[in-house]
Amino acid sequence: MEFTYPQKVLFKHCDPAGIVFYPRYFEMINDCVEAFFDEIGTPFEVLHKDAAVPTAQIEVKFTAPSRHGDHLILTLGVIRVGSASLSLNISATSGDELRFQCTSTLVYIDAIGKPTGWPSHIRSALTPYIRSTS
Repeated sequence: MEFTYPQKVLFKHCDPAGIVFYPRYFEMINDCVEAFFDEIGTPFEVLHKDAAVPTAQIEVKFTAPSRHGDHLILTLGVIRVGSASLSLNISATSGDELRFQCTSTLVYIDAIGKPTGWPSHIRSALTPYIRSTS
């Protein structure tokens, strides 16, 4: 199962040439992750009261530019759920064209910043999104 997040490229995302300024893609990625956690029943505004899920690693390959007004579909899949980590794959397409491919690792931390195991309800909610390796 995958999570999809539509994102229209807005004026605020673009540089003076009218293409997405690459740091704005990282904001889109974070918006997608936040919407995903909301979808699985753990909104950030609830999760971040006693814990957090900071990004520990991120790698993005930009494959084609996006322009003001483009409609992107960000697709998120879970690669792996570790004891305290979560590996994600997020891609963005516009029509049939891939715009970027991202791999990211989040870490579940407690209120004092120490990595700790995923609560069972979150782990259970993540499981259906794990991508098959076959």
